[in-house]
Amino acid sequence: MKTLTFEVTIHAPRPLVWSTMLEQDGYRAWTSAFSEGCYYVGSWDEGAKIQFLAPSGDGMTAVIAENKPLEFVSIRHLGVVEKGVEDTTSDKVRAWAPAYENYRFSNAPDAPDGCRVTVTLDTDPEWEQSMRETYPKALALLKQLCERSA
Repeated sequence: MKTLTFEVTIHAPRPLVWSTMLEQDGYRAWTSAFSEGCYYVGSWDEGAKIQFLAPSGDGMTAVIAENKPLEFVSIRHLGVVEKGVEDTTSDKVRAWAPAYENYRFSNAPDAPDGCRVTVTLDTDPEWEQSMRETYPKALALLKQLCERSA
């Protein structure tokens, strides 16, 4: 498992960046870089179960490990959803789970009224190149959405 880090400075207030990133409409927009029509089912509340799904219904199942509003969200990925069935116990899943995806929201030194978003995520080697290519595109979409709304 490898931990990747991505950052973006967004010239928009932190509450706007937070809500755009985590509320369903904004989430669907910025995650379209991964797959058009992505969505989530569940809650961002600490301890809550959440699933991140493609239009097919396949995706990831997770728990929100930590949520400090406007500062930090930690997702503990526990397994996959395939054809509507959750898998958290197969050898294939146990080879990588749990894996964490963390979002840190901080003041941006180069944008006094802006926000810096730092993403760290654990990734399996087979997905590393895809994440390196796609995550910057997703964060660019988030930046565009937020700055247009600011």
